Amino acid sequence: MDFLEGMNLAVDYIETNLANDIDFQELAHLVECSEYHLSRIFPFVTGQGLGLYIRRRRMSQAAMELQSGDIDLLVLAVKYGYSSVDSFTRAFKEIHEASPSLIGSGQHAIRIYPKLHFSISIQGAVAMVYRIVEKDSFHIVGIMKNVPIVFSGPNKDIDAMWKTLTPELIGYWKSVSNTEPKGIISASANFSDGRMSGNGTLDHYVGVATTSVVSRDSATLEVRSGAWAVFEAVGDFPRNVQSIWGRIYSEWVPQSDFELREGPEILWNEGPDTSKPDFRSEIWIPVKRKL
Repeated sequence: MDFLEGMNLAVDYIETNLANDIDFQELAHLVECSEYHLSRIFPFVTGQGLGLYIRRRRMSQAAMELQSGDIDLLVLAVKYGYSSVDSFTRAFKEIHEASPSLIGSGQHAIRIYPKLHFSISIQGAVAMVYRIVEKDSFHIVGIMKNVPIVFSGPNKDIDAMWKTLTPELIGYWKSVSNTEPKGIISASANFSDGRMSGNGTLDHYVGVATTSVVSRDSATLEVRSGAWAVFEAVGDFPRNVQSIWGRIYSEWVPQSDFELREGPEILWNEGPDTSKPDFRSEIWIPVKRKL
């Protein structure tokens, strides 16, 4: 079974169970991947978290039921997995920007999010340049902040982190950088469960990779030994990086001999001038060979 067929089977399962509990293990089984992988691949392929997609589909169905005639709100709330009218109403307003009563009376337009369908769209063969690197354990030292997950465009919280760096601090960090990827890097780790729902957060580090003991008061992330898939992105930063990142999860992982393992996702840039047409970045993804 190919990847697209698996994703369509998962969407069919969601559609059949909108009024039931969704088994995320079953969804991962249908796509033939781990829940960990599914949580990463779905937002990159669809632009929304898996949980958010499910909530949008449920609220779309609920809105259509409200418009079709009189229906008890508590019955509707329980049907779609909410224990009270208040919790259902909050979720409903988040999607439709209107209360169930306004929708039911026809006084406000509804937002319908249709069922997804995955198909092949060939727009030109673009090679993915990568290498596999085996590394011993190391740690990332620098500054850390818990930030919201952003799948397209700049992340303002991360941009603000970079603005706090001083030449003196950058110089010190570079002096202790002694393992690949060398120089200043970004790393994302500890993705929250909200990654499934599209409103999650992650711990973002700006610093360096090192095996040295760092005496300064820095945030430290321990990184285990293992294999890394290192992908190259050239030009049009950050758009190309985000495009490659999406293709890693939607194209490369399903077809490669590797699967994801626990660990941070690392971004290395060659320098500060991101406007250069040949500006080069590397995306480091922790992987292991499939059994």
